[in-house]
Amino acid sequence: MASKNTVCLWYDGAALDAAVFYAETFPDSAVLAVHRAPGDYPSGKQGDVLTVEFIVMGIPCLGLNGGSAFKHNEAFSFQVATDDQTETDRLWNAIVENGGQESACGWCKDKWGLSWQITPRALTAAITDPDRAAAKRAFDAMMSMRKIDIDTIKAAWRG
Repeated sequence: MASKNTVCLWYDGAALDAAVFYAETFPDSAVLAVHRAPGDYPSGKQGDVLTVEFIVMGIPCLGLNGGSAFKHNEAFSFQVATDDQTETDRLWNAIVENGGQESACGWCKDKWGLSWQITPRALTAAITDPDRAAAKRAFDAMMSMRKIDIDTIKAAWRG
């Protein structure tokens, strides 16, 4: 990888599966390289997939098959800015319907436990509106949602 900074994501043997899913699901994403372990290690054997170099929406990542010692949590997430409801639905559904899990306010988890914020640009514009009353209406509408419904956000924003 040419990047000086790479996001390292810990998996329990599923780094390649996750990288392939991300490459197939998100634009500007790809699996770049698969590296096999040169010897046995605590969670695997020589020849097992140890690391996977991949890109998720332009961000260089390294999937490490480190075993079951650590789990993903909401302290780290990818926030994906979407342009419309079709894109929002496609990405949300791809994650949730592939063994993932819905959460609140546009958050969901993939089947490996990695958190994603599927965030329409309209939502970001609404909740950062200098008109604080309009922003609060949009924010309150968001607080009741799982997947973000852009039309509902816009209606609340307008009042």
